[in-house]
Amino acid sequence: MSQQTLPPGVIGLHTLPSDHHDGPWDSMIVPPGTKERLLGTALLVLRQGRLLSGLSGAPHGLIVLAGPPGTGKTTLAQGLAQAAALKMAKRGATTLVEVNPHAFPSDMLGESQRAVSRLFLDTLPEIAARRPHTIVLIDEVEALAVSRSSASFETNPVDVHRATDAVLAGLDQLRTQCPNLVLVVTTNFLSAVDEAVLSRADLVMTTKLPDEETIEKIVASSLNELAGQWTDLMPLAQDADLHAELAKGLRGLDGRRVRKTVLAALTVRTEVALDPTQLTADDLRCATQFAQDG
Repeated sequence: MSQQTLPPGVIGLHTLPSDHHDGPWDSMIVPPGTKERLLGTALLVLRQGRLLSGLSGAPHGLIVLAGPPGTGKTTLAQGLAQAAALKMAKRGATTLVEVNPHAFPSDMLGESQRAVSRLFLDTLPEIAARRPHTIVLIDEVEALAVSRSSASFETNPVDVHRATDAVLAGLDQLRTQCPNLVLVVTTNFLSAVDEAVLSRADLVMTTKLPDEETIEKIVASSLNELAGQWTDLMPLAQDADLHAELAKGLRGLDGRRVRKTVLAALTVRTEVALDPTQLTADDLRCATQFAQDG
């Protein structure tokens, strides 16, 4: 389906598993058990959702990833979709649907509610009917499901409440109509998401800034990726003492900034930018200092 024919609010439709989506899941460095719990939650719904739909506490298929920017929420969500699709591949393909929540708010009273209702009651069920498994990704879900208890009355509170009400009704309808659909949403501000939405979640997981040990692993991973392109860099990728030293200087940064700092070391000297095989430990130390000062 071309970009021009995508339904309103949908910015991507992908058939999984796909080679194009390999990588993020394995490269993510997260606390032990994180990936297993995410994958288990998704697979339970994808495989057993219809059988569980008759329970009084039936799953909604909703996973919430919350945490500061740069802590890997979206990457985890995208990687989860591919990992789940690989597990389910023998039973058919999986559709990954990416939704832009900012496509729905409107200054017209009631328009947000109607747009959100169409997404949950029409668009997603129609897409889900095409393949046996469906995973939907919505970043910054607070744009759709604003906490009604804290919504500002300066910004059309009636439409805000109606849009959130539409999300709640949509979640309940999806549970009934599409019990094998998994909805993964992310938010930088958990307190901004409506409490009734969170109560419907099967899993709320908080991503945190990496500790020093995790930063060491991210540095090592980033250098190994560079060494995959330029084998002369393998000694740097294998220097555990250097990784530990750099990690101390990178404390407090998110995982994305840590990886970008390693990449930025290639720009410290123009000769290294032209020939990355000339990268040195001092270049990495310099980039780390820049990151501290920046």
